[in-house]
Amino acid sequence: MNDAHRADAALSASRHDEAIELYTKALSVNPTAVKYYIGRATAYQRTSKHTESLKDAEIAVVLAKKRGTRELIKDAQFRRAVALYHLGKFADASFLLNIVKVFDDKDKMLPIWEAKIAAKLQNVPEDERKPTIEETPIVEIPTASAPTAPAKVEESASKQTTGQAPTPIAVTPLNKIKTDWYQVHDTVTLTIMAKGISKDRADVKIEDESVYISFPIDGTASEYSYAVDPLYASIDPAQSKYRITPNKLEVTLRKASPGVRWHELERPADVGQSDSTTAQQSTTEVTVPIREGPAPAYPTSSKSGAKNWDKVVVDDLDDLDELDGGDETSRFFKQLYSGATPEQQRAMMKSYSESGGTVLSTDWSNVGNKTVVPEPPEGMEAKKY
Repeated sequence: MNDAHRADAALSASRHDEAIELYTKALSVNPTAVKYYIGRATAYQRTSKHTESLKDAEIAVVLAKKRGTRELIKDAQFRRAVALYHLGKFADASFLLNIVKVFDDKDKMLPIWEAKIAAKLQNVPEDERKPTIEETPIVEIPTASAPTAPAKVEESASKQTTGQAPTPIAVTPLNKIKTDWYQVHDTVTLTIMAKGISKDRADVKIEDESVYISFPIDGTASEYSYAVDPLYASIDPAQSKYRITPNKLEVTLRKASPGVRWHELERPADVGQSDSTTAQQSTTEVTVPIREGPAPAYPTSSKSGAKNWDKVVVDDLDDLDELDGGDETSRFFKQLYSGATPEQQRAMMKSYSESGGTVLSTDWSNVGNKTVVPEPPEGMEAKKY
């Protein structure tokens, strides 16, 4: 049972002070409820608080007229007439009873109050028997005010929400930050794998033939710096972009000459810009040396011995033909794989295979001489099957 229902029950049981308190609480939540004002006006009248009763009755009249509900208008005007009677405004009370009669001339209370008012008017001079009020009073309608109890609940909920705030991401130490890159037909993507990079304090400069990246390591006096100058080939800075996520900084460089395959991210000192571009655009002139003799064996912890990653690459190229009808991930992997150099392909296969699919590297110098350990996503753990 809400406050309004309890107020109605208290009024019926003649607990008028309790009814006033409960109606007041109900009105603090719904300040335009006509019945609440009529109920409180009745309780005020029965506790001889006639000025307060009149005020509530006048508000009820205005609100009832806005709703256009005849029954509520009648009840509000009747309560207004009773309050004016007790305040000695007999002519005004008589004026309002006539209005009530228009709405319901069979109201059983009308004859009683008409008789009471008529008796009082006999002692009023003739020139004072004219009404001084209007049918619709001019009053200010109260607005809602938040009750105390809900405010406490909201505050408590706020504290609870604050207490459940997610733990901030741990910042990657300077000596643990890693980099990697890969390319497709028209872009080169460079990734700085570091958690907790501040978007506001990171500095990324992308120019025609260079990239500069720096950001502070939060909680320390250290700063991470990374530069590639010159890039293997020219890029279009206007079409290049970068983004920072909770776990990394990713730079996407748009190739100035789509289709040019980059052998490295940074151009060697003995290779000019025109040389690197021309050699890659003229793919028919590129000669791939054929290795004679057995392929080199790379360190491994496998009980079956060293694995020939060159053979794995050749076998896997055959499997890639089956990915044409696959999903977006498969098609992306095929595009990335087919655009890589043989050395990058070996790195991709070795890192992906040994790490159980958790690491994909194109840097053979980084993964070729060691076993790539699994690096599962945060919150997960690698399992051996």
